[in-house]
Amino acid sequence: MNKGIIAELLGIEYPVFQGGMAWIADAELAAAVSEAGGLGIIAAGNADGDYVKAQIRKAKELTHKPFGVNIMLLSPFADDVAKIVAEEKVKVVTTGAGNPSKYMKEWLAADIKVIPVVPSVAMAKLAERAGAAAVIAEGGESGGHIGELTTMALVPQVCDAVSIPVVAAGGIADGRGVAAALALGAKAVQLGTRFLVAEECNIHENYKARILKAGDTATAVTGRRLGHPVRSIRNQFTRQYAKIEYTDISDDELEEYAAGSLRLAVQEGDEKNGCFLSGQIAGLVTKKESCREIVQSLVSEAEKIIGGLEQWVK
Repeated sequence: MNKGIIAELLGIEYPVFQGGMAWIADAELAAAVSEAGGLGIIAAGNADGDYVKAQIRKAKELTHKPFGVNIMLLSPFADDVAKIVAEEKVKVVTTGAGNPSKYMKEWLAADIKVIPVVPSVAMAKLAERAGAAAVIAEGGESGGHIGELTTMALVPQVCDAVSIPVVAAGGIADGRGVAAALALGAKAVQLGTRFLVAEECNIHENYKARILKAGDTATAVTGRRLGHPVRSIRNQFTRQYAKIEYTDISDDELEEYAAGSLRLAVQEGDEKNGCFLSGQIAGLVTKKESCREIVQSLVSEAEKIIGGLEQWVK
């Protein structure tokens, strides 16, 4: 596969990003993806600055290749983490759940490539005006926090609206998805759910088992009432959340009900009360692999498909 503009911009071998999944994407996973030729990303999530700094330094020990940090802008520690990534000279920052404009001056001065996750054309344009190096157009097929537009609809519209490179995310699990994303105009792809079953991913084995046995309709979306919808695997937690979401329960009580549910899934594998974030591609994830095997299979399959299409159009 041709390295392309994103790979050259970031100094990576393949235009493949690993998603910044809160409490999941740690230094070990990020370093393994970077070592495999993609862009590994540490997720800051709601973690404090000390945790993020420790993860960055650990990743630096595990790889000399570029990696990134994902900052969830709704985090109460966002200001601290924003300073830390500049001080630690992180090569790439991706952002989600908000507008990164207030941090852009500091990050650009630190020579950080900023690549916000965007759910709409309007947010993509805003990011470009603020100085983003690229944007990640993420469709609602993805796991975790989602927007309303699908990847198929969102990616080409964002590509038409901005002049900076676009990374496609949401519903991409294999080389077919990579080829489709490139056909839509994207210059790279980001995958989250596929890396959940990577050998280097440190989530509970129950979580990996849920992904491996999930089918095409295995996920549900909760949290629309609060304005922050989340896609995860259906279980007792999602059913109970759906039952109470539109009752007379207060917003604070609803937030309290979900608090800590992701940690229960990631660390304890609690299949009843945990929130198992997953995209709609879980049915395409069928085995555990190393990060290197995942990246290589994505690239080789995409190359075959693209080559076949080139022959077809001739």
